[in-house]
Amino acid sequence: MDLFDIAPGQGAGGQTYCVDVTMLIDATGSMSPIIERVKQDAMSFCDKFHQAMEANGKNVEQLRIKVISFRDYAYTDCPAMEESEFFALPEQNTDFRNFVSNIVARGGGDEPESALEAMALAMRSNWISSGSKRRHVILVFTDASAAPLGDSRRTGHSEYPANMPRTLAELGDMWAGCNQELGGMPEYRAARLVTFAPNVSPWCDLQTWNNVWPCFSKAGEGLAEFDIDAAIQLLVNSVSA
Repeated sequence: MDLFDIAPGQGAGGQTYCVDVTMLIDATGSMSPIIERVKQDAMSFCDKFHQAMEANGKNVEQLRIKVISFRDYAYTDCPAMEESEFFALPEQNTDFRNFVSNIVARGGGDEPESALEAMALAMRSNWISSGSKRRHVILVFTDASAAPLGDSRRTGHSEYPANMPRTLAELGDMWAGCNQELGGMPEYRAARLVTFAPNVSPWCDLQTWNNVWPCFSKAGEGLAEFDIDAAIQLLVNSVSA
């Protein structure tokens, strides 16, 4: 039986979770060699996540996923951000798959990319507020470093989002729920950040934040060795913590 046929909350006994996941997918040209694999992995996420959670004695009562594909505000060749709403899975699986299928790796110029702005947008998501065990997860896939916040090459872009943090410290305050003026995370204890990124700044710097699970790619290899099953297990570990 496919997991999409399982009723919400059905499965092995144990704790029951309501989980929101915002996936940030680097859609710049450098991702071209592996973007199709990342997209296929994203579309198989629901099945694999349910299986891994149930194998760990955790039930998923509700799962919602949204996607933000990002590039670079310093370049105008392609949209810097493309953001979906939350898709309730499995009910909206077709809409979710259609959005992911339409992501194309192009543009963005050279690294770094506007990944930190994507993280700020993700933190402003309409996170779930129901259920006794909530998890608000940001999942990042990128093969590049991120441009510093407040960089004038990017802030002058006509589509640059309003009310962005100006520094990594301000973004950290949003993550900790300390800066609601900028749209920080609503529940610090529910927040989880899982990153699949190179071991360079700012990704290595985020280890000082709480509730962060990094998986660093090998230098010079981008995400070539990325393993979706390892990603799922890392995510399950973060959700269960």
